Amino acid sequence: MNGNHRMMASKTPTRSFVINPMRRLVDALSWGLAALSFALLIFALLHILVYVFMKGYPALNLKIFTEDTQGIAGGLRNALIGSIVLSAFALLMAVPIGVSAGVYLSEHGAGWAGKISRFLSDVLVGVPSIVLGYFGYIVMVIGFGWKFSLLAGAITLAILMLPYIARTSEMALRAVPQTLREAAYGLGCPEWRLVLRVLLPAARIPILTGILMALAIALGETAPLLYTAGWSNYLWTGHFTHEGVGYLTYVIWSFIGEPYQSAHQLAYAAAFLITLMVLLINISARVLLLKWRR
Repeated sequence: MNGNHRMMASKTPTRSFVINPMRRLVDALSWGLAALSFALLIFALLHILVYVFMKGYPALNLKIFTEDTQGIAGGLRNALIGSIVLSAFALLMAVPIGVSAGVYLSEHGAGWAGKISRFLSDVLVGVPSIVLGYFGYIVMVIGFGWKFSLLAGAITLAILMLPYIARTSEMALRAVPQTLREAAYGLGCPEWRLVLRVLLPAARIPILTGILMALAIALGETAPLLYTAGWSNYLWTGHFTHEGVGYLTYVIWSFIGEPYQSAHQLAYAAAFLITLMVLLINISARVLLLKWRR
């Protein structure tokens, strides 16, 4: 019986895996469209970068860094320092709150409060930045009476940066092995010491990467600052309220539409500087991320 069964099994034809020609065609088309999309993306990015550098680099000179904007002429010292100061104060406000929110979502975010916080964070990411500008204008510029000011602009940028920092910090802390938490608790480590001495040092590089990415996003914003920071042709004097402040993106947005060559040169120089700053920030973030993965 067993011999007959083996003979019948040996006579049973084996199935050969044959790839459908239509499936091969669809697969080839999919890979071709993906490669074409990637090539178009790279071409658009390189075209923008080359255009900005070719137009902006010749417009750079010593006056750009040593003189303030005088109407549609002069330099960009006030705008350059204003962009740096706005971003710095926004970071000072957004980083502690965002990282703290990430710690809460990572360690205690399994309940309904964590789900609501994540949902609101995702909603805030999708809110157009000009809406945040309107909010800052109504609440701080008019409501609080601060007028166009550095504080109103920095707070608006901090609100814009918060969800990016919070969610990046949460994901970075979740990637920390659970064994480190168990070892710390086993040694009698309180939770605050666990967060400060174990979790944050272990996740510091991806958290810093998220902070840099949020900084790059905020540095290139114009719409929220138009309604909060206003504009000033003069260097920031140290007042946080009742005084407008210059920033590079305003020069790009406003001066490029002027029918004067001097205004166009300032706009191209500002575009070059802001692109260079954002590019350096993104490269630094990628380098840190690669270092952490190794």
